[in-house]
Amino acid sequence: MRVVLAEDQALLRDGLVRLLTAHGFEVVAAVETGPDLLDALVAEKPDVAVADIRLPPTFKNEGLAAALEARRRVPGLPVLILSQHVEPLYARELLSDSAGAIGYLLKDRVSNVRSFLDAVRTVAGGGTAMDPEVIATMLARRSRDERLGSLTRREREVLAAMAEGHANAGIAGRLVITEKAVSNHINTIFAKLGLLPDLDGNRRVLAVLAYLDAA
Repeated sequence: MRVVLAEDQALLRDGLVRLLTAHGFEVVAAVETGPDLLDALVAEKPDVAVADIRLPPTFKNEGLAAALEARRRVPGLPVLILSQHVEPLYARELLSDSAGAIGYLLKDRVSNVRSFLDAVRTVAGGGTAMDPEVIATMLARRSRDERLGSLTRREREVLAAMAEGHANAGIAGRLVITEKAVSNHINTIFAKLGLLPDLDGNRRVLAVLAYLDAA
Protein backbone atom coordinates (compact mmCIF):
# COMPACT_ATOMS: atom_id res chain seq x y z
CA MET A 1 0.00 0.00 0.00
CA ARG A 2 1.53 3.29 -1.15
CA VAL A 3 1.54 6.22 1.33
CA VAL A 4 2.38 9.90 1.09
CA LEU A 5 3.31 11.33 4.50
CA ALA A 6 3.38 14.99 5.53
CA GLU A 7 4.82 16.02 8.90
CA ASP A 8 7.08 19.01 9.64
CA GLN A 9 8.70 17.57 12.78
CA ALA A 10 11.64 15.54 11.52
CA LEU A 11 11.73 13.04 14.38
CA LEU A 12 8.02 12.27 14.15
CA ARG A 13 8.17 12.13 10.36
CA ASP A 14 11.05 9.65 10.42
CA GLY A 15 9.32 7.64 13.13
CA LEU A 16 6.12 7.39 11.09
CA VAL A 17 8.07 6.36 8.00
CA ARG A 18 9.75 3.56 9.96
CA LEU A 19 6.48 2.49 11.57
CA LEU A 20 4.58 2.34 8.29
CA THR A 21 7.43 0.61 6.48
CA ALA A 22 7.76 -1.99 9.23
CA HIS A 23 4.09 -2.91 8.76
CA GLY A 24 4.19 -3.39 5.02
CA PHE A 25 3.40 0.10 3.73
CA GLU A 26 5.50 1.79 1.06
CA VAL A 27 6.12 5.46 1.86
CA VAL A 28 6.57 6.96 -1.61
CA ALA A 29 7.03 10.53 -0.33
CA ALA A 30 7.66 12.10 3.08
CA VAL A 31 7.33 15.89 2.96
CA GLU A 32 7.14 18.76 5.43
CA THR A 33 5.23 21.63 3.77
CA GLY A 34 1.75 22.15 2.39
CA PRO A 35 2.87 22.89 -1.19
CA ASP A 36 5.14 19.83 -1.21
CA LEU A 37 2.24 17.70 0.06
CA LEU A 38 -0.04 18.84 -2.75
CA ASP A 39 2.65 18.20 -5.36
CA ALA A 40 3.37 14.72 -3.97
CA LEU A 41 -0.30 13.73 -3.80
CA VAL A 42 -1.05 14.81 -7.35
CA ALA A 43 2.13 13.23 -8.74
CA GLU A 44 2.05 9.96 -6.79
CA LYS A 45 -1.71 9.38 -6.41
CA PRO A 46 -1.05 7.18 -3.36
CA ASP A 47 -3.39 4.64 -1.82
CA VAL A 48 -3.60 6.92 1.20
CA ALA A 49 -2.17 10.21 2.51
CA VAL A 50 -1.27 10.73 6.17
CA ALA A 51 -0.84 14.43 6.86
CA ASP A 52 -0.45 16.82 9.77
CA ILE A 53 -3.16 19.46 9.68
CA ARG A 54 -0.69 22.31 10.36
CA LEU A 55 2.33 22.57 8.07
CA PRO A 56 4.78 25.25 6.95
CA PRO A 57 4.90 27.95 5.79
CA THR A 58 2.24 29.44 8.13
CA PHE A 59 1.45 26.45 10.37
CA LYS A 60 -2.31 27.05 10.06
CA ASN A 61 -4.24 24.51 8.02
CA GLU A 62 -1.87 23.92 5.10
CA GLY A 63 -2.01 20.13 5.48
CA LEU A 64 -5.79 20.05 5.34
CA ALA A 65 -5.95 22.59 2.51
CA ALA A 66 -3.44 20.63 0.45
CA ALA A 67 -5.29 17.38 1.07
CA LEU A 68 -8.66 18.86 0.07
CA GLU A 69 -7.19 20.43 -3.05
CA ALA A 70 -5.60 17.10 -3.98
CA ARG A 71 -8.98 15.42 -3.57
CA ARG A 72 -10.48 17.97 -5.95
CA ARG A 73 -7.83 17.08 -8.52
CA VAL A 74 -7.87 13.34 -7.76
CA PRO A 75 -11.46 12.59 -6.66
CA GLY A 76 -11.76 10.16 -3.77
CA LEU A 77 -8.07 10.27 -2.85
CA PRO A 78 -7.94 8.74 0.68
CA VAL A 79 -6.72 11.19 3.33
CA LEU A 80 -6.04 10.69 7.04
CA ILE A 81 -5.45 14.00 8.86
CA LEU A 82 -3.48 14.17 12.12
CA SER A 83 -4.01 17.01 14.60
CA GLN A 84 -2.44 17.99 17.90
CA HIS A 85 -5.79 19.15 19.30
CA VAL A 86 -9.48 18.70 18.56
CA GLU A 87 -10.42 21.30 15.95
CA PRO A 88 -14.12 20.80 15.11
CA LEU A 89 -14.10 23.47 12.40
CA TYR A 90 -11.39 21.66 10.44
CA ALA A 91 -13.03 18.29 11.09
CA ARG A 92 -16.26 19.65 9.69
CA GLU A 93 -14.45 21.02 6.62
CA LEU A 94 -12.98 17.58 5.98
CA LEU A 95 -16.31 15.84 6.52
CA SER A 96 -18.09 18.17 4.12
CA ASP A 97 -16.50 16.20 1.29
CA SER A 98 -19.03 13.39 0.92
CA ALA A 99 -16.75 11.24 -1.27
CA GLY A 100 -15.60 9.28 1.79
CA ALA A 101 -12.13 7.77 2.38
CA ILE A 102 -11.31 10.31 5.09
CA GLY A 103 -10.03 10.24 8.63
CA TYR A 104 -9.24 12.65 11.46
CA LEU A 105 -7.09 11.50 14.38
CA LEU A 106 -5.33 13.19 17.25
CA LYS A 107 -1.56 12.68 17.16
CA ASP A 108 -1.71 11.00 20.56
CA ARG A 109 -3.45 8.05 18.88
CA VAL A 110 -0.30 7.27 16.89
CA SER A 111 1.21 5.78 20.05
CA ASN A 112 -1.50 3.12 19.85
CA VAL A 113 0.11 1.46 16.86
CA ARG A 114 -2.65 -1.03 16.15
CA SER A 115 -5.41 1.60 16.20
CA PHE A 116 -3.37 3.99 14.06
CA LEU A 117 -2.62 1.35 11.43
CA ASP A 118 -6.24 0.22 11.46
CA ALA A 119 -7.27 3.82 10.77
CA VAL A 120 -4.81 4.09 7.87
CA ARG A 121 -6.14 0.87 6.34
CA THR A 122 -9.77 1.89 6.91
CA VAL A 123 -9.30 5.20 5.11
CA ALA A 124 -7.30 3.57 2.30
CA GLY A 125 -10.19 1.14 1.87
CA GLY A 126 -12.67 3.97 1.37
CA GLY A 127 -13.97 4.09 4.94
CA THR A 128 -14.09 6.79 7.60
CA ALA A 129 -11.94 6.89 10.75
CA MET A 130 -12.75 9.57 13.31
CA ASP A 131 -11.04 10.13 16.64
CA PRO A 132 -13.34 9.32 19.59
CA GLU A 133 -12.48 12.67 21.19
CA VAL A 134 -13.57 14.52 18.05
CA ILE A 135 -16.84 12.59 18.08
CA ALA A 136 -17.38 13.42 21.76
CA THR A 137 -16.80 17.11 21.05
CA MET A 138 -19.33 17.09 18.22
CA LEU A 139 -21.86 15.30 20.37
CA ALA A 140 -21.36 17.81 23.19
CA ARG A 141 -21.87 20.75 20.84
CA ARG A 142 -25.29 19.40 19.86
CA SER A 143 -26.34 18.09 23.28
CA ARG A 144 -29.12 20.69 23.55
CA ASP A 145 -30.77 19.61 20.33
CA GLU A 146 -34.15 18.10 21.14
CA ARG A 147 -33.77 15.19 18.73
CA LEU A 148 -30.26 14.32 19.87
CA GLY A 149 -31.41 14.65 23.45
CA SER A 150 -34.09 12.06 22.79
CA LEU A 151 -31.48 9.35 22.26
CA THR A 152 -31.00 6.86 25.07
CA ARG A 153 -27.58 6.26 26.61
CA ARG A 154 -27.21 3.05 24.59
CA GLU A 155 -28.25 4.79 21.37
CA ARG A 156 -25.64 7.49 21.97
CA GLU A 157 -23.01 4.77 22.48
CA VAL A 158 -24.03 3.14 19.21
CA LEU A 159 -24.00 6.53 17.45
CA ALA A 160 -20.50 7.30 18.71
CA ALA A 161 -19.25 3.87 17.59
CA MET A 162 -20.86 4.37 14.18
CA ALA A 163 -19.18 7.74 13.84
CA GLU A 164 -15.80 6.20 14.65
CA GLY A 165 -16.27 3.96 11.62
CA HIS A 166 -17.21 0.66 13.28
CA ALA A 167 -19.40 -1.79 11.36
CA ASN A 168 -22.39 -3.42 13.05
CA ALA A 169 -20.39 -6.49 14.06
CA GLY A 170 -17.70 -4.32 15.64
CA ILE A 171 -20.28 -2.29 17.54
CA ALA A 172 -21.91 -5.48 18.80
CA GLY A 173 -18.61 -6.79 20.10
CA ARG A 174 -17.66 -3.48 21.64
CA LEU A 175 -20.96 -3.04 23.50
CA VAL A 176 -21.48 -6.77 24.14
CA ILE A 177 -24.88 -6.92 22.43
CA THR A 178 -26.19 -8.79 19.40
CA GLU A 179 -25.89 -7.51 15.83
CA LYS A 180 -29.69 -7.55 15.63
CA ALA A 181 -29.83 -5.22 18.64
CA VAL A 182 -27.28 -2.93 16.97
CA SER A 183 -29.38 -2.85 13.79
CA ASN A 184 -32.49 -1.99 15.80
CA HIS A 185 -30.66 0.80 17.63
CA ILE A 186 -29.37 2.23 14.35
CA ASN A 187 -32.84 2.26 12.81
CA THR A 188 -34.16 4.05 15.89
CA ILE A 189 -31.30 6.58 15.79
CA PHE A 190 -31.99 7.43 12.16
CA ALA A 191 -35.66 7.81 12.90
CA LYS A 192 -35.07 10.11 15.87
CA LEU A 193 -32.55 12.24 13.98
CA GLY A 194 -34.69 12.43 10.87
CA LEU A 195 -32.05 10.72 8.72
CA LEU A 196 -32.91 8.20 6.03
CA PRO A 197 -31.33 4.76 6.53
CA ASP A 198 -28.48 4.05 4.10
CA LEU A 199 -26.87 0.72 3.34
CA ASP A 200 -23.57 2.42 2.56
CA GLY A 201 -21.76 2.53 5.92
CA ASN A 202 -19.46 5.37 4.92
CA ARG A 203 -22.29 7.65 3.83
CA ARG A 204 -24.14 6.69 6.99
CA VAL A 205 -21.26 7.94 9.15
CA LEU A 206 -20.90 11.13 7.15
CA ALA A 207 -24.62 11.85 7.36
CA VAL A 208 -24.65 11.45 11.13
CA LEU A 209 -21.54 13.58 11.62
CA ALA A 210 -22.81 16.27 9.28
CA TYR A 211 -26.01 16.46 11.30
CA LEU A 212 -24.22 16.55 14.65
CA ASP A 213 -21.94 19.40 13.59
CA ALA A 214 -24.48 21.36 11.56
CA ALA A 215 -24.50 25.09 12.21
